Amino acid sequence: MSTRRKPQMHSSERARLDPFIVATGDASPRDQQDLMERPFFSLAKAKRVTPILYKAGYVQVEVYAVPEHGLATIWDADVLIWAASQIVEAENEGLRTSRFLRFTPYQMLSAIGRQTGSRDYKLLKGALTRLQATVIHTTIRNGENWRRHQFSWINEWEECVTRDGRVEGMEFVLPDWFYRGVIDRSLVLAIDRSYFKLTGGIERWLYRVARKHAGRQPSGWTFDIPHLHAKSGSQARVSDFALDIRRIAARQPLPGYRLDIEREGRRELLRIRPVKLSTESVGGTVGTLGTSGAGGIGTSGAAPSGLRAQDTQLTLWPETLIPGLNLESNLDSNFDVGPEDGGKPAPDGAASRSDTGRSEPVSPDDTRTREAQP
Repeated sequence: MSTRRKPQMHSSERARLDPFIVATGDASPRDQQDLMERPFFSLAKAKRVTPILYKAGYVQVEVYAVPEHGLATIWDADVLIWAASQIVEAENEGLRTSRFLRFTPYQMLSAIGRQTGSRDYKLLKGALTRLQATVIHTTIRNGENWRRHQFSWINEWEECVTRDGRVEGMEFVLPDWFYRGVIDRSLVLAIDRSYFKLTGGIERWLYRVARKHAGRQPSGWTFDIPHLHAKSGSQARVSDFALDIRRIAARQPLPGYRLDIEREGRRELLRIRPVKLSTESVGGTVGTLGTSGAGGIGTSGAAPSGLRAQDTQLTLWPETLIPGLNLESNLDSNFDVGPEDGGKPAPDGAASRSDTGRSEPVSPDDTRTREAQP
């Protein structure tokens, strides 16, 4: 029998937020564009404690780890993709959302293709711990008078368990920076479900770069390999990184995109072109969520979303215990943001275009092809 308890919210940020309760339903995977091309996550399977320091034009990204846990990995980022998917789907349905999500671990794990055994729940908690322990400093989307924003990927999280130790429900609070970037529709892109089946850190990051830059442009997008290395935040040498890119291009694992190595004199380039979107398995088994590089992705089944049913499926938080609506805090979390990076011009006038038509500063090395996307 489950043990119900009233959430202890008197000293928590959750006391100021109306919970967004995730119910069962489909949600197409969506990703937040700012996270798709910048080095916000470790791509390594081993624990990484070395900070990520990246600067390009007016954009700065610094990511720091707590040595005990290491940096959040690109596999841990599946938690944020899942959260973004639920929020966007709810907004599309005209439902109110919040930075405060309440859900069952089964909903999240099954949505991103993970197994749902006790080990997988334990690994999920490890991922949440790394997401909370990782500290980000960035100038992205900051206004003219505010130069750097500091936050963690999860402000706080909590689980509720039964007397026998079974995890029955979870809550977490997203940072306002991430939430604003999700509710601004121009900053979110749909991604292929097969993304979750990609097993390597670099190929996962490379798919997100492809989706962000190449989009559906017939001629695609071309990157200089050393500059691509800098954008990845990889600790590998440039020569080893280039070898990894060549191997990935030989395998062609990215759903919806083709990779080709090109040369201009001594320069090595990677061209990314869109192809017919894949609905097939990427192939290969993947590890589990929570290890520093486990992929854990398998199925492309229904993604539980919060959205078509108003009734919660959780038993541990009766509706009578949910505090009154706090519309002021929700409005605080739902205002539109201004132009990215404070609306400052791109270096040397360069600009890329996403599927949404939103422009952002990029390095001239990124923009070998600049056709407008349909």
